[in-house]
Amino acid sequence: MTKVVKHRTRIPRHAAGENPDKRAAILEGAAKVFLQSGFDAASVNDICRAAGVSKSTLYVYFSDKEDLFAHLVEGERERLFEGLQQTLRGPGSLTARLTDFAVALAEIVCSEPVVQAQRIVISMAERRPDLGASFYDGGAQRGHAVLLETLEREIAEGRLSIPDPSLAAYQLVELSSAGLWRRRLFGKTPTPPTAEVIRATAESAVAVFMASYGRGVKSAMKPET
Repeated sequence: MTKVVKHRTRIPRHAAGENPDKRAAILEGAAKVFLQSGFDAASVNDICRAAGVSKSTLYVYFSDKEDLFAHLVEGERERLFEGLQQTLRGPGSLTARLTDFAVALAEIVCSEPVVQAQRIVISMAERRPDLGASFYDGGAQRGHAVLLETLEREIAEGRLSIPDPSLAAYQLVELSSAGLWRRRLFGKTPTPPTAEVIRATAESAVAVFMASYGRGVKSAMKPET
């Protein structure tokens, strides 16, 4: 009789702190607790219960609650900002691409997770200015840099005339969520603006921008007659 040899599926073993599933579970649990309780009220014990891990396991992956929050924000930011650069480099007119960028940016900064993260960072900025600076560099500064690269290219190709491209990039970023973002941040508007409101704001922002800096480019607000 031929003996059937059963091969067991080998489960990969990970060194301490290198199991991606465990790390993801901790981040997911932390996200739930931070959203429900806020940063200050959230405890490491709460996060461990939500993630289904022990406190000792959590500390293998993250040094403390603030470190966990910083990594959580970084991961979410990567996901949110993934398409911004592709939007600016995609097909279509300059006005259309800038409008799509402004829409995408406003959707990001006015979304519930981002607004809640901003509130947490602001509450921590005095005692952890490094975290506030890191949050800014990875978010607002990153959006500015992505846009600035496009503006400089368009200036070189003669489609824009801008004395100070860096300032202009800041201006368009601010205009893209004018009247929307601060109302969300301070709780005046409890829910994200509708897609229609965001697009109307973005189109108006680009119209103002192109009226100031465009060179022979028709504004989205001025259709051909």
